[in-house]
Parts: sequence; C-alpha cells; structure tokens
Amino acid sequence: MSGLETMTVESARTAVLEKQVTANTLVDEFYKKIEAEDPAIGAYLTLCKERAQQQAKRVDRLADKGDPLPPLAGVPVAIKDVLTTKGVRTTAGSKILDNFIAPYDATAVARLEAAGAIVLGKTNCDEFAMGSSNENSGFHPVKNPRNLSRVPGGSSGGSAAVVAAGTAVASLGSDTGGSIRQPGAFCGVVGLKPTYGRVSRYGLIAFASSLDHVGPLGKTVNDVALLLQHMAGRDPMDSTSADLPVPDFAAHIGEPISGLRIGIPREYFGAGLDPEVRAAVESGVQELARAGCEILDISLPHTGYAIPTYYIIATAEASSNLARFDGVRYGLRDRDAKTLAEMYRKTRDAGFGTEVKRRIMLGTYALSAGYYDAYYLKAQKVRSLLASDFDEAFAKVDAIVTPTTPTPAFKLGEKADDPLAMYLADIYTVTANLVGVPGITVPCGKSKEGLPIGLQILAKHFDEVTVLKTAHVVEHALNITFD
Repeated sequence: MSGLETMTVESARTAVLEKQVTANTLVDEFYKKIEAEDPAIGAYLTLCKERAQQQAKRVDRLADKGDPLPPLAGVPVAIKDVLTTKGVRTTAGSKILDNFIAPYDATAVARLEAAGAIVLGKTNCDEFAMGSSNENSGFHPVKNPRNLSRVPGGSSGGSAAVVAAGTAVASLGSDTGGSIRQPGAFCGVVGLKPTYGRVSRYGLIAFASSLDHVGPLGKTVNDVALLLQHMAGRDPMDSTSADLPVPDFAAHIGEPISGLRIGIPREYFGAGLDPEVRAAVESGVQELARAGCEILDISLPHTGYAIPTYYIIATAEASSNLARFDGVRYGLRDRDAKTLAEMYRKTRDAGFGTEVKRRIMLGTYALSAGYYDAYYLKAQKVRSLLASDFDEAFAKVDAIVTPTTPTPAFKLGEKADDPLAMYLADIYTVTANLVGVPGITVPCGKSKEGLPIGLQILAKHFDEVTVLKTAHVVEHALNITFD
C-alpha cells in the first residue's frame, strides 16, 4: 500500500470508514514497512502484533455490521516506552526494566484504544526519559529518518522518528523538559505538550513528577488535536489531573486568528541561536502578522536561569522516583549478591546507564542535608519567578512564539561527551515545563542541509485551543515538506 508516509489520523480513519481498506490490512501494511525500514532507524523497541490485530478485528467487525465507528477507528499509533501497556514489555529504555511486563495500561493509552486507535508497538527513548538525543537508550540509539547521521532528539526520539518515517500515523511521547517538542522539531513533525494536568500521568513511569507531561506527536496540527481530544480529561487515578471540560480541539482549527496578540521574547533570540533557525522562525512570525496578529516585543527576564533551575528540580525528583528500582519488586535483580545492600548496589549499577546515574547523584546531592536550602529550595523560588514572568507576559499577549531548538538536529555522537552542551539543547523548552503551560512545535523551515526547523508556540494554562489554531496557521502558510 502506498501513501503510508503521508497518512494522517483523519485519512487513516476515513480509509477504514469508507472501506477503502480494512483495519487489519492497514496494520499488516504498517508492520511490513516497520520490518523493512525500522532496523536502520531503531525507533521501535517492542512490537505488539497480537494486540494490534485483535484491535483491528474489533474495528473491522463494527465496520462490517455497519455500526458507528469510534473516532480514531483503525488509526495505527505507537507508544513511547515510558507508558505502561498491559501484557506488553515496558522498559523505559532501561536495562533495569528489560524484562518488565506491565500489569495495566496507562490512562492515555487506554483512552486512545477506547477511541479505536491501534497500538503497533513501543518506541525507543532515552533511559527513563533522561536525554536530548535518544543516545541514552539502554538498548541502542535512534537515528533521525530525515538524515540517518543525525540524532532524532530526545527523550521521545523514537516517537518522533516513527511519525517522520511513516512507520506509525501518530504517537505518544512524554515531555519533562522539551522531550516531545525538541524531537518533533528535529524530525520535522508536530509535537504537543499539553498543560500540566490536562492529560493523566497514570501509567507514566515517572522521571520528575512535577514536570512530566504526556502528549501526542503527529504529521499535522489536526493529528495532535484529535489525539489530545481523546486523551484529555480528569482521571480519578491521577490526583494532579484537572477536572475541567475538554474542548473540541480540532473544531477550532481553521478559525481566524486575526487580532491575537503574539509575544516575541527577546531572551529567546540572543547568542547561541543558529542564524538559519532564526530566519525560519521569523518567517513563521511574518505569516502570523499577515494573518492579522499583532506582534509584540516582550521580555521573560528570568529565562537565563531556566536550565540550572530545571536540572536541580528534575534531578532531585528523579533521585526520589528512581529509588523504587532496587531489584526487589520488579525488573532486573543481581543474583550473585550476598547481602540485601549488595543486591541493591549491584542491581542499580548494572541496570542504570551513565546519564541516569549522573542525574540520581546530582539530585541526591541537591536534596542532602546542608545543600537543600542552597540548591533545591532556591531553584523552587526561581521557578516561582519564571511563573511570574509568564503571568505578566500573558496579561499582555495571547500567545508566545519562540524557536523550539537553538540549532537543527546535531550529529550522532557530537555532544555525547559533553553533558552541559547536551542540556542546552533544551534551552527554549524547559521553561514551559517549569511553569506548566501548553506548548507545541510546528515545522517552519529547513536548513541548507535539509534538516527540519521547528517553531514553538506557548499559551496560557489550559488554552491549547489558541496553541493549536495558531500553529495551524503557520503550518498552512509555510507548508513545509521533507523528501
């Protein structure tokens, strides 16, 4: 079957609804494509063919009977391997969970399947979502389908890569400091981080609980809107999920945005921004101006503190969350240890990779007696200042536009030995996680080497509608395509 690379959520559902193809045939075609192309990319860790085929049969039975089809009927999706899937291996990209079979589904996964989506498999990621290049996977790195010598971004690199390669129509990722938006930008796809609390985190293997978000990646803005529609909403299994109405996100796409006030924060356009990225983002801003938006210069003065603040809070929360991986309850266990303490040490030493160990140590240090006030408490105070910056900005503007990343995708191995340089790849995305606002990346151009460039749009808490309809205008006006 041709056209899998360009198939969208809407076109996949329409093909099944109009009986152009059965869901079962569609799934088979995607598995053929995965078998042929994914070995060179490395985006999948586990395929769940039996589960996918059973779901496809359910969709086809409804279609055969002429019953109404659910809204995502027959849409093949992939799930980042930090989200649990009942009966399917769930590793979080780590050797310590290499043999872990999840006993329940994450709420976001369950809701997509209830809406008719078909889960093809679990995507590779940086271990426990800790990374910006997908080179920290405990199994193997992922390569960027747009250029196999480049990283796909991280930590949701596998989820971005399957959409870019056309080995899934859409996917789920997690975003703790930019881990949906940054790989979305590097791979030339659309990635949405909803407001904190919009989508349940139940079933998400935690990295940093106050920063983690679950969100969709797709080929179009409409794709991510449709997935968000069926993932969002209050979940009694997650006390941090918001009990708020869920708008019909896709219905607002295409609405006029004339009169919207768009803020351009000067701190995001300073030193370190690649000239090609700047030019591409500015072209997107020009299109928003042509659509009738008012473009305003704004300041987010504490932006320069975002990266150190993020890496103190994120590592502190990680050191706490990852204490549960001790070889006792699930996952890897060292069988040669003579004592319980030795078993803990050997299991964690063998199971965790270098970056995870680094972050556990940093976080434990920041939380330790004598350093808590100097580091963690101070970081939380700066987090409040960052939130105040955004509150003040959103009193003047409806949305904020920035680059998603300072450069296009870098080469595999280029920053592997320089953690600080790697951390700075998230310099434009971490703040949205610290303050919990929604953000999206949408392709806005290509570098001279043909590498994708992304534009980021942020809005007020729970105002995903503005994010989506603004992104759609950029997407439609620029119409960026990749070979």
